[in-house]
Order: sequence, then C-alpha cells, then structure tokens
Amino acid sequence: MGFDLVIFDCDGVLIDSELLALRAVVECLAEDGIEVPAEDILERYTGISTAGMVADLERRHGRALPDFARREQARLVEICAGELRAIAGIESLLDAVACPRCVASSGTPERIRLGLSQVGLFDRFHPHIFSAAMVEHGKPAPDLFLYAAARMGAAPDRCLVIEDSLPGVAAAVAAGMVPVGFTGASHCRPGHGSRLVTAGAVRIAATAAELREIITDLWG
Repeated sequence: MGFDLVIFDCDGVLIDSELLALRAVVECLAEDGIEVPAEDILERYTGISTAGMVADLERRHGRALPDFARREQARLVEICAGELRAIAGIESLLDAVACPRCVASSGTPERIRLGLSQVGLFDRFHPHIFSAAMVEHGKPAPDLFLYAAARMGAAPDRCLVIEDSLPGVAAAVAAGMVPVGFTGASHCRPGHGSRLVTAGAVRIAATAAELREIITDLWG
C-alpha cells in the first residue's frame, strides 16, 4: 500500500492503562452512589473521551456528576503512579520502525502527557501529540484523526492508524484511513480482534512484535 504517517492511539496501544482507568471510574462512581459493573464501563466507554463518558453516564442515570472528571483524573494518577506500564515491546517497535508518527488519543492533553512520561515514551512523540480536546467531536467521529493528519501534513488515505478500540477503528474508517487493530493490552478479551475486523481493521496484531511486522509490511 505505502503510507506517509502512522497514527498511534495512546491508551491500550502505547500504554497498558485501560484497566487502571476502569478502576478509577468505578471507584469514583461508587463515591456518587452509583454501582455500574466494570464490564459495562469497559464495553461502553473504551476509546471514548472522558467528557463523552460523563455526558452518557449523566444521561443514563438521570443526574449530574459534579466534578467527576477532576476526581477521576486524580484517582487515576494515584493508581498509575505504581502500576502503569508501557505495552510490552513497544519501545523495540518504535526503535525498529523509522517512519513519521504521532499520537491521537481520546485522553486530555494532561492525561496523555502524564501517561507517556511515566513510561518514558513522551519524548518519542512530542510535539506530535493530539488530543480529542483539540477537536469538536471525539472518536468515533473522524475529527481527531483528520486534525492529526492535517497537522502532520499527510493525506488521510496515506495514514495508517493503530487502534485497540471499536470507536477508534470506526473513526479511522470514517476518516478514510487504514486501521490496524491491536489486542495486546490487558483489557482486550478473547474475540476482540474479530470485533475490530468487523469494525473495519485490515489486520490484527496481538503483540508489539506482530504490530512491528504489520507496519513494516504495509509501509511498503
């Protein structure tokens, strides 16, 4: 095919953070007297911005969740301080694949910086790091990926997107880009790769080593 840019999602692709974020959300909801199964949170909100998640939770439960985003962020910082890790093998992938790249994540700029810095990956992408806070509509809308491509000077159809979530793959497809699904993070359940393919992923990688091979193959 041949591409000019690889766009990496952050949570679940570069850092193994989704289950940690899930715990923070569940604990903060419990403080508000709302009990939501962890699997429900994982299914509904993986790949979605915090603002989008809070809006949906408020709609579903018919009540405001004041200061939820700040409390959830503070709790996540506490959890990540001792438990956050980079995806196994991602440093080797970045060392081996020399190509223009950037990050496009549903997280806030502060959350992205914190997560990548904690595992030593921030300087590998800075300043080419883009957040859903920079566009009107987050994933599954194509806005964030189109914004990242424009800032990086790449045509959408020349962009390869690495995503672990259904909204992320849908956003890449809507942007006219080529998505590769990644299932190597701890939150990915059996069968997740098939769901990503159904959403539009052209290939699936279960490890960073497999992802490196796919990027090398498709880069062309």
